[in-house]
Amino acid sequence: MHRKRLAVALAAMLTLSTVAAACGDDDSGDEAESTTTTEKTTTTEAAAAATAPEDNGGRKDGDGTLTFGAVLPQTGKLAQLGPPMIEATQMAIRDINAADGILGKQVSVSVKDDGGDSNVDLAKTNVDQLINNDKVDAIIGAAPSGTTKEIIDKITDSGTVECSPSNTGSDLTTWKDKGLYFRTPPPDNLQAQALAKAISDDGKQSVAIIAQNSDYGTGFVRFLEPALKDAGVDVAESISYDSNATSFDTEVEQVAAAKPDGVALIGYPEDGGLVLKGMIQKDLGPDKVSIYVTDGMQSNELYKAVDSTDPASTEGLRGTAPSAAPTTGAEFFPDEFKTFAPDVASPIFSAQAYDCVVVIALAAEQAKSDAPFEIAKVINEISGGAEGAEKCSTFKDCKALIADGTAINYEGASGALDFTEYGEPSAGEYEVYTFGADGTYETDDRVTVAS
Repeated sequence: MHRKRLAVALAAMLTLSTVAAACGDDDSGDEAESTTTTEKTTTTEAAAAATAPEDNGGRKDGDGTLTFGAVLPQTGKLAQLGPPMIEATQMAIRDINAADGILGKQVSVSVKDDGGDSNVDLAKTNVDQLINNDKVDAIIGAAPSGTTKEIIDKITDSGTVECSPSNTGSDLTTWKDKGLYFRTPPPDNLQAQALAKAISDDGKQSVAIIAQNSDYGTGFVRFLEPALKDAGVDVAESISYDSNATSFDTEVEQVAAAKPDGVALIGYPEDGGLVLKGMIQKDLGPDKVSIYVTDGMQSNELYKAVDSTDPASTEGLRGTAPSAAPTTGAEFFPDEFKTFAPDVASPIFSAQAYDCVVVIALAAEQAKSDAPFEIAKVINEISGGAEGAEKCSTFKDCKALIADGTAINYEGASGALDFTEYGEPSAGEYEVYTFGADGTYETDDRVTVAS
């Protein structure tokens, strides 16, 4: 049985009650499957199986050389968010090879386009090439949760490890992935709490939500609405929009009719920028009503989708996003990344991409194998799961500890991962940021939320 599902099923068996999968969108109607149980002869056998990836098909044997692939945005709606993840992936490969690689050999990565949530067929084609032609052992990406849902079965059925640096969809927590899927950002159920806190802390009492009608948008709203209510903020209106539309007059009029003192806008730069443009035209810009966004719109180039001639068009816009430079993150990373990728406009998800690569590489070193299932077996362990493990923050230092036979707890660029049995962080540190007159954002607060 799938290790994630079995862990939940085992808990249900021991407590003699049915327990829902933690943090999942069980009633969302998405593709995540319901929890099932399998008979085990003893509790000990069940517990052992709960932590092991399900090795039933796909490539299992390594060839001694760890090979990465990446499917990250180069075109489409998320093209602005691709460069920090792509550059951070390349930086991690550089650092691994500078420390003599993995299993005594240099590692490499082939980077391809995931279509930026605009071309799922391109993502599928590129995944096929990575798996069948490049014979990669691990894939970094995709960036959008919706795209990952379209390719995750193809990747895990082939026996390939997958780690996303930006998937935040909560229903991926309990996806039937054979124990081969991991992610370094925390899921949206945690960010929803961070955004609600930021809105509440600003003294807002009535908020209208306008979100793209997608896995990302509707999935986020599912958690944001109750989080706002728990924070004492009334949800005056909740509206969804077609991200492929070119005009949002009807939706903006609904926002105006609600007369909120705050608006939560959940989208991507391309479509969210057009919504914001429509709000400004209706005298509902950030200078008139407080507008809050999330990681999907955290871009220093967001103003280009609103008014390409006026960087100040986004001034006053506030938002939350998983921290690119968390207080618990490795001190070297922010400055080193700026040096490595000086032309990248924003570091969003760069730390998470770096950690995806490094944690897979360290797992291969720990397992003494580049076989994907062997790598997957130890990722949770080296990311905070082993009691008494020694903390380390760089690939070089962690590799040296592994060579000495010391159990490690990798706390990397994106902070203390502390992976749960679901292969994702158990807590998240979020930036609260505000856009200035020059079109760029600055972090002015941080919020930590635990599952």
